[in-house]
Amino acid sequence: MSLYAAYAGNLDARLMTRRAPHSPLRGTGWLNGWRLTFGGEQMGWEGALATIVEAPRSQVFVALYDIAPMDEDSMDRWEGVGLDIYRRMRVRVHTLDGEEPAWVYVLNGYEGGLPSARYLGELADAADSAGAPHDYVMELRQRPC
Repeated sequence: MSLYAAYAGNLDARLMTRRAPHSPLRGTGWLNGWRLTFGGEQMGWEGALATIVEAPRSQVFVALYDIAPMDEDSMDRWEGVGLDIYRRMRVRVHTLDGEEPAWVYVLNGYEGGLPSARYLGELADAADSAGAPHDYVMELRQRPC
């Protein structure tokens, strides 16, 4: 198994159960030195897509999943790895038990653009259901769209 750090919409455990049914939720943590942003507006969806970029003094709330080998291809297809939309990247996640190496999906597009109100609401709901702190969820809800 490999450890996957989910941010944005993949924080929703019900959604992840459909995308990776053999991959249990392990816990939550933070990507320190990264921030949530949006890009890829030109890729044809209704607004920009969530991604992360390195940013000192910032952090992104994540859910950690033990991804079973049989679910890795499904996750890659869902995130558009074969279409060159997202790529995998290795990161270090800070948890209550210490640092854990994990992988994330990072957008292959330039940062910029605004997400749709619907998409931003889904991201905030997913963060709330995953147990993100209230101020983190409220910041998501108040972002421009």
